[in-house]
Amino acid sequence: VFTAAIGMFLAVPGLPPLRESVLGFLGIWLAASSAAAINQILDARIDARMTRTSWRPIVVGQITPARAMAFALALAALSMLILVVWVNPLTAALTFASLIGYAVIYTVFLKRATPQNIVIGGIAGAAPPLLGWAAVTGMQNEWDWAHALLLVLIIFVWTPPHFWALAIFRRADYARAMVPMLPVTHGVEYTRWQILLYTVLLVVVTVLPWATRMSGEFYLFGALVLGGGFLWHAWKLMDPPDELYAMKVFNYSIVYLMALFAFLLVDHWLLPWLRPTGFA
Repeated sequence: VFTAAIGMFLAVPGLPPLRESVLGFLGIWLAASSAAAINQILDARIDARMTRTSWRPIVVGQITPARAMAFALALAALSMLILVVWVNPLTAALTFASLIGYAVIYTVFLKRATPQNIVIGGIAGAAPPLLGWAAVTGMQNEWDWAHALLLVLIIFVWTPPHFWALAIFRRADYARAMVPMLPVTHGVEYTRWQILLYTVLLVVVTVLPWATRMSGEFYLFGALVLGGGFLWHAWKLMDPPDELYAMKVFNYSIVYLMALFAFLLVDHWLLPWLRPTGFA
């Protein structure tokens, strides 16, 4: 959800409007929490078979599925109320679509049906920058859609190498739960190649904010350095001594995304403030 806040700050030249930012972030966060809760309800059987998720509240009996669903629906309703009444209907509609995309389309259908589940379902997970952007602008300006969707594209392309690295490390878990993740259906070697190819694509995509003049050279420098690090990790993953290195790739991918958006934010918002304006 932090990328929704980044989208808010990138959407305007100065500070984003306070009310739309605070209430927009709250509404988006509530919707994300609702989607996560619904995911755990629908995935309880799978979670029980996986070491990584066997501690979750529904699995261990801390809360019943019915109560969890009531809580999730309450969060979703409150989210929609806040976004429709105090932010704007467009943000509410986009947020609702993202919630359905993750909690229903991905969790119920894609996750169980295809090894490309996180690629197709990644659209919902990549939406927060668009939601944050819409919250503070209503998408009224000429380049709003193009720039916001470019941020979505970055996260969308980042998702496969990020998640497949974890899936390599947790391959036995997914196999035991009968979830068709790529390392389970196509093997680890094939997945490593896919991670490398998507990482190359990610480096190319992250140059686009500079190429479209959405950002400047400071961001470009950061994107290339971070992308070089990601490529190095992905290349080393091709022939590791064991699969533990996949977790290093996974952990780096998290740091990578946070740092990349930090470079975007500093380039867009902080550097113009620090540049001397001169005298009239």
